[in-house]
Amino acid sequence: MTGDRNGFFVSIDGPSGVGKSTTIRELQALLSARGVPAQWTVEPPRGDFLGDFTRTHGGQLHGMALACLVAAARYRHVETTIDPALSRGELLISDRYMASTLVLQKLDGVPMDFLLLLNDYAPKPDLAVILTASPGTIADRITKAGITHRFRADPEAPAREVELYRDAANLLEDLRAKVLVIDSTAIPPSEVARRIADALPAMPLPSDASAITPTPQES
Repeated sequence: MTGDRNGFFVSIDGPSGVGKSTTIRELQALLSARGVPAQWTVEPPRGDFLGDFTRTHGGQLHGMALACLVAAARYRHVETTIDPALSRGELLISDRYMASTLVLQKLDGVPMDFLLLLNDYAPKPDLAVILTASPGTIADRITKAGITHRFRADPEAPAREVELYRDAANLLEDLRAKVLVIDSTAIPPSEVARRIADALPAMPLPSDASAITPTPQES
């Protein structure tokens, strides 16, 4: 997982209800209209036995056990999808990646040092996009969309997620990943998608470029 890479790896993360899935659909349409070839993936990966197992049975696990399962699915994702795409010089965009782990597993009580150690060999994205919004906006979107998961029972969850994604952005920058934070509170998904697209490099990349390190899921 440290071989030569000529592609460009983008991750898109953010709190539940921030509009991530809608933004990704807008980004897909925009890149297609611009003639920019891109490959799309999602975590946990769909159509892979370990990714599907994580989606199906992850709710039965908590804490470190779940963090280890998510990391195992990620390393297989790197082996089967991420590394091959980047080795081929492709633009690869992932719906959720490292930032989501740093937030969701932290909410589940896993120490940050353990999470960093567990994911130390996973490639860092060349561009980590983190979407955010005001906690009130996120809470309204969650209610309208009927989004539920184990942390939704806490009325303070939106504010806590926003705070932890801010911390994740700072941590990824410390790890030398380029981070783009976009506040979607007052702008439409089409504008969010445009800002992401404008931050991407021209493809294909020069042959000497290297990275530091398909259906979107619902937000």
